[in-house]
Amino acid sequence: MTISALQKARADYQPKLPKSLKGAVKIVDGAATESVADQEDIKKLFPNTYGMPILTFEEGVESANVPAVNVGVILSGGQAPGGHNVISGIFDGIKKLNPDSKLYGFLGGPGGLVDHQYKEITADFLEVYRNTGGFDIIGSGRTKLEEEAQFDKGLEVLKKLDIKALVVIGGDDSNTNACVLAEYYAAKKAGVQVVGCPKTIDGDLKNEMIETSFGFDTAVKVYSELIGNIQRDANSAKKYWHFIKLMGRSASHIGLEAALQTQPNITLISEEVAEKKQTLQEIVDSMAQVIAKRAANGDNFGVALIPEGLVEFIPEMKKLIAELNDLLAEGSAIEQEFKMMKKSHRLEWLATQLSPESAAVFQSLPTGIASQLTLDRDPHGNVQVSLIETEKLLGEMVKTKLADMKESGEFKGKFGTQYHFFGYEGRCAAPSNFDADYCYSLGFTASVLIGAGKTGYMSSVRNTTAPADQWIAGGVPITQMMNMEKRHGHMKPVIQKALVELDGAPFKYLVANRDKWAIETSYLYPGPIQYWGPTEVCDRTTVTLQLEQAGK
Repeated sequence: MTISALQKARADYQPKLPKSLKGAVKIVDGAATESVADQEDIKKLFPNTYGMPILTFEEGVESANVPAVNVGVILSGGQAPGGHNVISGIFDGIKKLNPDSKLYGFLGGPGGLVDHQYKEITADFLEVYRNTGGFDIIGSGRTKLEEEAQFDKGLEVLKKLDIKALVVIGGDDSNTNACVLAEYYAAKKAGVQVVGCPKTIDGDLKNEMIETSFGFDTAVKVYSELIGNIQRDANSAKKYWHFIKLMGRSASHIGLEAALQTQPNITLISEEVAEKKQTLQEIVDSMAQVIAKRAANGDNFGVALIPEGLVEFIPEMKKLIAELNDLLAEGSAIEQEFKMMKKSHRLEWLATQLSPESAAVFQSLPTGIASQLTLDRDPHGNVQVSLIETEKLLGEMVKTKLADMKESGEFKGKFGTQYHFFGYEGRCAAPSNFDADYCYSLGFTASVLIGAGKTGYMSSVRNTTAPADQWIAGGVPITQMMNMEKRHGHMKPVIQKALVELDGAPFKYLVANRDKWAIETSYLYPGPIQYWGPTEVCDRTTVTLQLEQAGK
């Protein structure tokens, strides 16, 4: 492997740990837990792992003698900065328990467990991956562990390698699958523990016990650097409005945090749009008003942040997408007829198949966007929202609105646009000091849970706005985070997604300042992630965490 100068220097960084993990660890049981909702249903589905207590780690007096243990690890789902440090924390943690312990990585995600593809992770092999971004150490994948046949197939290789514990590093769906797997192995008395670690740059795996998911800090700092660069360019050239789409299909945490770090002129929050039942035209009108007010001050430039999943939160767009998903379902008569038709006739014909309300919305969209809504569906039969250029949709509609306003004398400026989508740029960045420390602590915490014989738990590290040695490590039962939701027509247990809280301190801070940021040029330029230097620069957490924790 070719190593850059930064990677070489970064390899020497020793992640900081909570005080409770540095020596002997004492595990303190808290109160019994229950699921966040649908308690009876969840309890019935998870009789062996439901109701377990929250665990808190404290400094112990002496280390217990723990037999050597073989552990397996899986990286599941999309990449997030810090995954390699979670694995480093697991490795160092189980070696601390017993130097003869071994760690095996399953290749390509959960599919590696089912297909028996694995690699032993040794100290020499791991060394070059410490404090680096990406999941390339063993790869990741999106295979869902949902069927008993998969569990049994996985158990074969776990028995072969004498693996007594499996760590699943993933988001809400992956950790839901980990909990199902833990329950299944517990019911079968298979002798295999399953522990989860909270990952997702989208930031929607969070609750009282999981203050933030790993990778969010780094990814948003990367996006904020790019947004700050664009803002500086906009303020220099003074001739473009930059419409920037950011990752976040189910929640707008990335957009909100990026706004708090950069102070752009316009920030759309999907959850607010849904709460207010804003129409597409209302959003466009609101954006046009900001642009017109800035133009009246001679400022024909600006920056707007747009969450990736916005279209699914706009009521009439959500209805339209649902109808299109049904009409264009794979194998349906309409889908087949649509594909056989000349491309030039498709959109006009498809509009005749929609309800009158949805047809009106569909026909009002720019042709390119309407076409994107008809592209091949994802494996679940849903429109691929990431392929919809929402930033261009809004840009084109705002342009049309401003033309009307110019005719009526309400707008006398100029409007030029540049479009951007920031997504992959942040997923594999070298982790910030916060994520390097946090991820290492999550992995080390998983090793303690394994040493204590726990299963069905997720690693939890709290008090994260304090210095790292004051962080509180422990474990939270995954069932505590669950509720029942309809998936593919059936009610299933899933970890409840955390949306932006409109009564939360971070959103309230945005609301208190956005009118000022809209008209004034109040841009902040965060610059690149810093790894060496003053603590207030290098070890700072997200603004979201600072505001959330300030009230506690």
